[in-house]
Amino acid sequence: MRVSVRGVTKRFGEVVALDGVDFELPAGRRVALVGPNGSGKSTLNRILMGLVSCEGEVRLDGRCPFRERVSIAKRMAHVPQIAPQLAASVDELVRALLAVRGVDPENFVSLAAGLDLDVGALARRPFRSLSGGNKQKLLIALAFASGASLLVLDEPTASLDAHGRERFFALFDALPAGTTLVLCSHRLDEIRPLVEEVLVLDEGRLAWHGSASALLASGARALVEVWVNGEVAGDWLRERGFRRAAAGPWLRSVSQAEKMKLVEEIPRELGPALANLNARDLETLDLSRRAPGRSS
Repeated sequence: MRVSVRGVTKRFGEVVALDGVDFELPAGRRVALVGPNGSGKSTLNRILMGLVSCEGEVRLDGRCPFRERVSIAKRMAHVPQIAPQLAASVDELVRALLAVRGVDPENFVSLAAGLDLDVGALARRPFRSLSGGNKQKLLIALAFASGASLLVLDEPTASLDAHGRERFFALFDALPAGTTLVLCSHRLDEIRPLVEEVLVLDEGRLAWHGSASALLASGARALVEVWVNGEVAGDWLRERGFRRAAAGPWLRSVSQAEKMKLVEEIPRELGPALANLNARDLETLDLSRRAPGRSS
């Protein structure tokens, strides 16, 4: 589904939630929507789904999600970060949504099983009584089974463990190439495999729009941990911005480029005083260091 957003502004009283947002996404584009809390991400998602009115123009495959909501809604699916607290049983919820969507129940059950979710075993339980992980798996399976051409996913793996996230990525890879994705996430383990572009919102404005690789190169951070013997080595690390942790290692948060430089420099400079060295990527983005890229 093609997405066109032109001059979109939304005010709640005196608060400007979105201020002149512009961007275009061709069908099949996978994009992450990132920004601090209060930047307008949720408001923009609701506007795309036709749930919140706005100034400006929104078109999905050339159609207005407000005036043609019924036809557009059939081609969209949403996975919220926080699942609704529904009293309906799992069976009631699933049967109702599959009927509205016209989805093959066997396809849904297969997708749920791909997430290690046994829908039959949960059928009589109220949806709100499920664990956070099972709620998320159920909503993901319903969204993926819908055949939607636009998926709006808000922190879709937040309640999943590492194995659940792996299964989610496998199901995602099987989606049709023409499926457009809008993903709200700061997790690098979601952005890396799922998206091609990133939209950065800041105080309701589109601050940056560019490739995911450019943002990851500048905004991805790493933690370098160094264990040393002797005060001289400690002084050397302190001069280079490291701080001593209570558990013993010296720590410094750095960019990806700085990480590579330090991993080469530390063994060479400290020699026998170096007891251990570890460098690991942090799974959050530092948006204050985003790379220059194209802006909408």
